[in-house]
Amino acid sequence: MANRFSALQPAHFDDDIFSDAPAPENVETKSDKSSTQAPEKPAPAKAQPAPVETDLNPSPTPARQKVLEAKTKLHRKMLDEFNLAALEKLPRDQLIGEVHKFVSDYVNQERLALNNAELEEFVGTVVDELTGLGPLEPLMRNPDISDLLINGPNNCYAEIKGVLQRINIPFQDEAHLLRIVNKIVAAVGRRIDESNPMCDARMADGSRFNAAIRPIAIDGPLVSIRKFSKNKLSLSKLVEFNALTSQMAELLQHAVHSRMTTIISGGTGTGKTTMLNALSAFIDEKERIITIEDAAELALHIPHVGRMETRPANNEGSGEIKQRDLVKNALRMRPDRVILGEVRGEECFDMLQAMNTGHEGSMATIHSNTPRDAISRMEQMLGMTGMPMTVQSIRSQISGAIHLIVQLTRLSDGQRKITSIAEVTGMEGDIIQMQEIFKYRKTGMTEEGKILGHFEATGIRPRFLEHLISMGINIPGEYFEPGVKLQ
Repeated sequence: MANRFSALQPAHFDDDIFSDAPAPENVETKSDKSSTQAPEKPAPAKAQPAPVETDLNPSPTPARQKVLEAKTKLHRKMLDEFNLAALEKLPRDQLIGEVHKFVSDYVNQERLALNNAELEEFVGTVVDELTGLGPLEPLMRNPDISDLLINGPNNCYAEIKGVLQRINIPFQDEAHLLRIVNKIVAAVGRRIDESNPMCDARMADGSRFNAAIRPIAIDGPLVSIRKFSKNKLSLSKLVEFNALTSQMAELLQHAVHSRMTTIISGGTGTGKTTMLNALSAFIDEKERIITIEDAAELALHIPHVGRMETRPANNEGSGEIKQRDLVKNALRMRPDRVILGEVRGEECFDMLQAMNTGHEGSMATIHSNTPRDAISRMEQMLGMTGMPMTVQSIRSQISGAIHLIVQLTRLSDGQRKITSIAEVTGMEGDIIQMQEIFKYRKTGMTEEGKILGHFEATGIRPRFLEHLISMGINIPGEYFEPGVKLQ
């Protein structure tokens, strides 16, 4: 089994978003170890584990408050005495040297009681304010953090190793947070103000950024950052993290390789994009792929990829380019497969048309909680097109285009699992028929709140096995024996 699985195995990657490991007891940034403290361990709970409050930055003590006030004064002083436009163009090492000398003189002048480590931290925060995102900078560099969620300057959270935890980010006040928001927005050519209080953008490093400010954000700026990871997970890594079993992985990799059209379904933060990236490793390198996304996140493991991204309307309300426009254009670009980062509207019609007319093996993600819900959502999306289609014709389009639905779930303890792999088998009357091949069964919960369970086959052999056999691919029948726990 191992040899068969490894035959199509992609290169090794180091990300661990699917890891079953609990949240770390010590979370440190690489740049700033002195400013971090261990988070409190989660209190034992028989139901869901309570969110853990994590002080990635210590709460301000009187001495630390004095340092924060000194930093504010120093920043104003630097605005007066430095040519910041020229300073920011310096290499980071040279910039740190210039700032270090200036800060050291200032610390001596103000008689601040700082040891060497605290002085280095002070220099680092000043450099981050000048050239980066201030107190967000060390968090953006922390590989353990996948999401930052800011609800005003004093109510901040981060997802660390799959677990959402409260953290303390030392914003000076709401104006400080708003300056950082404006810096991010300006860098991508957008604007956010009272007349345009929302912004959705892709940051320079590929991270997804969303912000809402007053008047629609009542308690101060609401900021969500989904960090972009350069180290993409392979399917073999997901097996190691127990997100699925080797048998399930083998079936999926052969299904993708043999051009079975696949929908990846799941809620927010369940790892749909990660799974799509992992499965793309098994697409033939000779094929031409066109990807379409709202914010470019996919990093496919194949050479011939054309990437397209939607564009929002400008300040005058014109110039918007929707996913549907891109799907239509993609079909004129001679793709072998089209991959949608997320299907959520009228572009579903064009996607299904493509899948039904020579672009088998295309893939997309969709927000839904079960495979059956995914089908229902696609039916609703087709209804959004306003075209005169009967319910039966809509369902016929879906059943003719989709082969597999892979359901992802994030459990209450932060684990991410493939909880179902279902095959669409066709129509019976006006009902789309599906059969579940593999599923994840929950069996209990530990006192610490960790979900217990196992993967198992339902006893149903997928119909597309005949297609795989015709391509010379044989999957052992014992994979599908009912009730057997899969490893």
